[in-house]
Amino acid sequence: MENNLELLPLTDDYIFKRVFAYKGNESVLKDFLEALLKIEIKGIKITNPEIIPYEKGEKRGLLDIKAEINDGTMLDVEMQMKNERNTEERATEYMGKMISEQLQVGEDYQNLKKSIVIFITNYNFLKRNSYHSVGRMKFDKTIEDEYVNMGYDEEDELASKYIEVHYIELPKFKKKELSKFTKLDQWMCIFTQNKEGIMLAEKENKEIKRAINTLDFLSKDPKERERHNSIVMAEYNRLVSEHNFFNDGLEKGMKKRKNRNSKKNAKRKSTSRNYRKIYRTIKRRNRKIKII
Repeated sequence: MENNLELLPLTDDYIFKRVFAYKGNESVLKDFLEALLKIEIKGIKITNPEIIPYEKGEKRGLLDIKAEINDGTMLDVEMQMKNERNTEERATEYMGKMISEQLQVGEDYQNLKKSIVIFITNYNFLKRNSYHSVGRMKFDKTIEDEYVNMGYDEEDELASKYIEVHYIELPKFKKKELSKFTKLDQWMCIFTQNKEGIMLAEKENKEIKRAINTLDFLSKDPKERERHNSIVMAEYNRLVSEHNFFNDGLEKGMKKRKNRNSKKNAKRKSTSRNYRKIYRTIKRRNRKIKII
């Protein structure tokens, strides 16, 4: 990697898929998933290697990565660039589709394989401190009145072994001593563009080095940089538009409130003048009055 070259960010979902689903880079995805899932992956197959980027006027492209590992476990990995306030809902939709697409009508449920959804987000949305959160379907703690000691460790039993969700919130990844980095921490250095961490990681992990080389290759391509910059500008323009829309609404609201207050003040002044007029009339008649 050239030190003076600014690499395109992996938080760009198109670049993300180009790096991890690139033909010949299956070992890169395998290494990342092993670090994330803390399992040994003997074999991996990317089931949607095609890359369909965002087109002008379209809502989104097909940029998630679907893969099958080991005994048929299905995975769906997605990079989320912006917070659309529906991350958990989307993860639930993905999980439902992964399960329903596995079986044909009338097929034996014994053929169902485990499904894992992985969302990497460039924003925070969970009320948790860790940058890596894992969700599994587990039973609630047994109610004391219903507890019968059958010799089972009921608190650790899964309600379903077929469902698992992983969230990685990149802004929560904090710098620490390089010697304390886990394998997953090293991968996070690439996502967060921690240059010091990247230099160490690519020396210690050949698959991270391979990912960096792919990023370096893409970053040198003028067309890729132009495509990325156009997305950045489109997002900037969207934010500016939202900001202006908010400010216009705020300004209109303030003017409306000011007009209402002006009318109220005019009414108060009119009422006050009437009171003073009545008071002066009564005083002329030598009557005393106390205004409360």
